[in-house]
Amino acid sequence: MRDMGKEIRLAIVGVGNCTSALLQGLAHYRAAGPSESAGIMHPDLGGYRVTDIRPVAAFDIDARKVGRDLAEACLAPPNNAYRLPGVALSSTGVRVQMGPVLDGVPEHLKGLVEVQQGEPADVMRALREVQAEVLLNCLPTGSALAARHYAQAALEAGVGFVNGMPELIVCDPGFSRRAAEHKVPLVGDDVKSQLGATILHRALIVAMLNRGIRIRKTYQLNYAGNTDFLNLVHRGESKELTKTEALTSMIPYEAEVSPGFAYIRNMQDRKTARFYVEAVNFGGAPLEIDAKLEVEDSANFAGTAADAIRCCGVARDRGVGGVLEAASAYLMKHPPVPMPDEEAHQRLEEWLAGRRER
Repeated sequence: MRDMGKEIRLAIVGVGNCTSALLQGLAHYRAAGPSESAGIMHPDLGGYRVTDIRPVAAFDIDARKVGRDLAEACLAPPNNAYRLPGVALSSTGVRVQMGPVLDGVPEHLKGLVEVQQGEPADVMRALREVQAEVLLNCLPTGSALAARHYAQAALEAGVGFVNGMPELIVCDPGFSRRAAEHKVPLVGDDVKSQLGATILHRALIVAMLNRGIRIRKTYQLNYAGNTDFLNLVHRGESKELTKTEALTSMIPYEAEVSPGFAYIRNMQDRKTARFYVEAVNFGGAPLEIDAKLEVEDSANFAGTAADAIRCCGVARDRGVGGVLEAASAYLMKHPPVPMPDEEAHQRLEEWLAGRRER
């Protein structure tokens, strides 16, 4: 059991909408007190509450964010995350550091990102200097080189790594093996939103399979107006892969599965997801489902990230490194060991209770 009062020292890569939603949420729960648990999957996770998460470092490349306090930077343009009513972010004492650009600014984002000039920080050294314990990767989809640069820095610094984006890092056998050898816990890849399109679509598929419904084809269309969706339209190959496999892994036979993305600027951070399923029931009679979800996209990410961060904290306390299989299966779209959500949830609870190693 961890020491009471112990914090999880968090470093964040990418000070965008997801970081804004996470920081606002942490501020909300600190102000509300320990009795407030609405919107939290695990009010107490292995002895940690969400308010035990303490940001100690942050990295970005936008000139409007680099050098500013994290509380200010997470609200700077082009961020447009939902602002929680009554929540005011206090100074964190954390100055956003310049990160390596690498492939983080594709052509279609150059009009939205003002790249800071100057030398980037030595990420590994920076993590060690602040004694970071977990690194949360919130880089844009498609930033493969940048994501792996930060992941390697976390590994060398002995810092747990949560991969919130769809670059398949935790699923890389070589990387996960080195992490296990160095007792660096990993959760990934690609955050499965707290109650988003993937978790609902998977639940719908399970219900149909359990009732003997034969799925012929299904699609999922997601659209929003944040920079993530602008990026997905141009660099969505890895996200399409993780979303597709999150669904096809649930269906034990061939079926047409198609995810899609669209950018609608004036929707800002509010996402709409449409689900369509074409199937047959008794006697081959046709059955169709057409459903819709509307949600604040980044808050949906943050709700899951808060659990993933704390899982890494618990693993560090136990001296466990490598892939946290149950946490990754329950919290991520493309885990190294995929499994049905109900089974993943059960295994996660068993792991938290100390009945599983990982």
